[in-house]
Amino acid sequence: MRLGENFSWLLCRMITFEDFNIKKQLKNAIADLGFEKPTPIQQESYSTILSGTDFVGIAQTGTGKTIAYLLPILQDLKYSNQPNPRVLILAPTRELVIQIVEQIEKLTPYINVRVAGVYGGSTNINAQKKAVAEGIDIIVGTPRRLYDLTLSNTLRLKSIKKLIIDEVDIMLDFGYKTQLKNIFELIPTKRQNILFSATMTTYVDELIDDFLINPVKKTISISGTPLDTISQECYAVPNFYTKANLLNYLLADKEEYNKVLIFVATKVNADRLAETLEFGSEVSVIHSSKEQNHRTNSIENFENGTSRILIATDVIARGIDIEKISTVISFDTPFYPENYIHRIGRTGRAGELGKAILFYTEKEEPLKEEIEALMKYVIPFNELPEEVEVARQLTPEEKDKPKEISEIQHKKRTIEVGPSFHEKSAKNSKEKVERKSYKQQLKERYKKPIRRGDKIQNMKKKRK
Repeated sequence: MRLGENFSWLLCRMITFEDFNIKKQLKNAIADLGFEKPTPIQQESYSTILSGTDFVGIAQTGTGKTIAYLLPILQDLKYSNQPNPRVLILAPTRELVIQIVEQIEKLTPYINVRVAGVYGGSTNINAQKKAVAEGIDIIVGTPRRLYDLTLSNTLRLKSIKKLIIDEVDIMLDFGYKTQLKNIFELIPTKRQNILFSATMTTYVDELIDDFLINPVKKTISISGTPLDTISQECYAVPNFYTKANLLNYLLADKEEYNKVLIFVATKVNADRLAETLEFGSEVSVIHSSKEQNHRTNSIENFENGTSRILIATDVIARGIDIEKISTVISFDTPFYPENYIHRIGRTGRAGELGKAILFYTEKEEPLKEEIEALMKYVIPFNELPEEVEVARQLTPEEKDKPKEISEIQHKKRTIEVGPSFHEKSAKNSKEKVERKSYKQQLKERYKKPIRRGDKIQNMKKKRK
């Protein structure tokens, strides 16, 4: 570590929330929550956001991003009894909306701040309309429900001064770009834009270029070495159902695998895996197509130990903070290597030991290598246990598409003409004649435009 880096590291260790320019009411709330030292992303973002400059923060899940933007916003928010909100926070999932609202409430017991969270699904929109109509300072919501409320004229965004988009990468993965643009058109152009994301994708770059004005970008780089409290291992597995067999074999040890979070790539795989596992009521599933009540119950059952296993997609797991997870299993290797870091960071917290297991197929091996390159660490390899049956059954996605037909058609198109080539028959070799409209035919026939009332005269000329 160089001298400059060493100094910066020591400085981060020394700074506390007492060093921040925070009003007394906020400091009291922070003390009540037991927070003493700000995280790196909180240190990097506070003064910049407070200055009113557009800001982009890139940091992994669990680094305190929510407080990183809430503290300067609440510090700058003055008391007002106006009905329309002045701060708009957008989040991709209902769970994250609820978490943000709860965090605001925890930070404002000594401040008079009105906040409401709005999201779709089975939630009653009329109750949300009533909450908005009573007057709010901060509105937190998913893009689609927010836009619905604006269309119904219940929510008016003309007073918005600050726009925060949390988990931008997931927001764009959800396909919310159109809804975001619609909302941007409804809020004042003179505003502060604040974006937070776990990964920097091309879609995030495009959004920054299109809607932000000279933003300050702060990236809290992901550690290049794995956490000391997390042991890692990986298995090379040929297909989905062999992965499921391996999972059934491992999870049979209920003492070691007492609270397991399993990440899959798609909603289809999540449901398929839940049906394949042999542990019945011990398994819960959450993904974006599940009803809100189902998702809430699944998380609660996992937290209180009613269910031992939770299957989730990366997208829906954002914003969920569950303690004492013994093992994180990446059933599908993530496409972005950063997401692997986010996944395994959910175990081995608060000084406890955790385990992370990665399954990968031959097609997923390059993704695994990218993960190892990012961490600068080779994940220890385990041989597939002899007791695990290698399945021959493939999922529809794994089955190779029949290429023979397309290849044959391609060959037919590229065959060179030989002696056996026959010319087309006279009937088939006729060139296509361009069809002319009725008016064009009349014009050529009578040499002049046909006017109303001329039909009979023209017919007489034709007979002559």
